[in-house]
Amino acid sequence: MSASAVERRFGPYGGRYVPETLIPALDELEQAWNEAREDPAFALELDELGRSFGGRPTPLMRAERFAPDKRLYLKREDLLHTGAHKLNNALGQAVLARRLGKRRIVAETGAGQHGVATATVCAKFGLGCVVYMGAEDMARQRPNVERMHLLGAEVVPVEYGTMTLREATSEAIRDWIANVETTHYLLGSCVGPHPYPELVRELQAVIGREARAQVVDGLAIGAVDVLVRAGQRRGTVQPTTLQAVPVGVGVSPIVVPGGTTDPLALDEDEIGTRVPDLLRPELH
Repeated sequence: MSASAVERRFGPYGGRYVPETLIPALDELEQAWNEAREDPAFALELDELGRSFGGRPTPLMRAERFAPDKRLYLKREDLLHTGAHKLNNALGQAVLARRLGKRRIVAETGAGQHGVATATVCAKFGLGCVVYMGAEDMARQRPNVERMHLLGAEVVPVEYGTMTLREATSEAIRDWIANVETTHYLLGSCVGPHPYPELVRELQAVIGREARAQVVDGLAIGAVDVLVRAGQRRGTVQPTTLQAVPVGVGVSPIVVPGGTTDPLALDEDEIGTRVPDLLRPELH
């Protein structure tokens, strides 16, 4: 295995398993990302956008009533523009797309938050925006669909299979293959072919860096819990950010229709009911 192939993996994971049509686009994106991360102008632009457009830094709040006997702090990414952490990744990738001269963006979305963030940055920069969303998800998440429409995005219903995120992702990739010369695929999680897992991780790491800087009164961090569904949240806290602090990834197994247990089947709407699981010692 070549050195470049090794670098594109996370241990046994990662790599590139995509049609040959997309390899030049991934190479181009990887080169642009490597150049951008070494360019102080890119960091300055992203920092300015985060502050003036996104509302960074987001506060660190002690959840006194939620956990009165614990020093539990919440990083309030819900106060970021569009209401979620998704904007961090969307802003960074939109800036990269502009560097690449791509004027059209495609994305997938499930609960709609990534779609809203993508539509928002496209409206900000005057980019064409097409968001693929399962018909089932569109029916369940109508307010987010309306928000995307108001922001000028075209929301394309996907009406086969389970009509949810998996099929929406497949359609977004098909679109990208057909329009690869003019289009950037704004992938929403730490998944997919290299360089996307690394790219999304680094763009979301601003959350961990801010949290570290916001710890007050010499408070020692005993553990950091991250509630994960598709993976973007896990990228928000890195070992390099929190040094030797243990990171607990709280994925609650739930029973899904058919009686099977799927640890990744946690719907965005159920997150609020699952947060107390993060206080269980075995997840720390």
